Amino acid sequence: MIHSTAIISDGAVIAEGVEVGAYTIIADGVEIDTGTVIDSHVVINGPAKIGKDNHIYQFTSIGDDPQDLKYANEPTCLTIGERNTFREFCTVSRGTIQDAANTIIGDDNLFMAYVHIAHDCIIGNKTILANNTTLAGHVHLADQVICSGFSGVHQFCYVGAHAFLGNHAAVLKNVPAYITVSGRPAIPRGINSEGLKRRDFSVDQIRNIKNAYRLVYRKGLKLEEAKLQIEALCADQPELKLFLESLRSTERGLVR
Repeated sequence: MIHSTAIISDGAVIAEGVEVGAYTIIADGVEIDTGTVIDSHVVINGPAKIGKDNHIYQFTSIGDDPQDLKYANEPTCLTIGERNTFREFCTVSRGTIQDAANTIIGDDNLFMAYVHIAHDCIIGNKTILANNTTLAGHVHLADQVICSGFSGVHQFCYVGAHAFLGNHAAVLKNVPAYITVSGRPAIPRGINSEGLKRRDFSVDQIRNIKNAYRLVYRKGLKLEEAKLQIEALCADQPELKLFLESLRSTERGLVR
């Protein structure tokens, strides 16, 4: 299962059932769980923990030093969950001590070719990052976010669950859950109705989310006023809790 030309450090821990292709290099401090497939010409540096059943395609760089001038060779980490796909030429950096010292990727994500995930990013589950998507440092993507090709997210931004970033979107502020944004800089265009339908949200739930979106973006209310009204609706419309929580993440401000 390990090609004869692969170079694997004695300090790496490779579980049974892992496949390693030709000319791949796996360094000290890397742990790879069973079922993961690593194609040829991949470089994985550590410390890094990679879970079960991932597929890392050729020419990908996983777990190398953060691209941060403050980084001074401190021991930081990369943690990857299960069943993720990293297509060709993806780059994923470890964390920095200025944050939690760990870049974290969840489960069931698809990272298409040339995606860059910078230091200290946190990626949820079932996200899709299309070709050439770029995440700056300290970005947080919640579950089931979709980033279209060539989209980019500014450092420290938060993108809420089920959000959709349009092609070439330049995200400079936080994106609430369920929202579609596009443009440079990205601005809200409505809710991700099609994505919610595909994820089995009911007609009533989608209508409720649209109404909550209008409170924030169409009614001329101050943000705090809109949040109070949405909070009052959450008891009977629990799908709005994700939206409300994402409105409270304001370190970078909200796209408006």
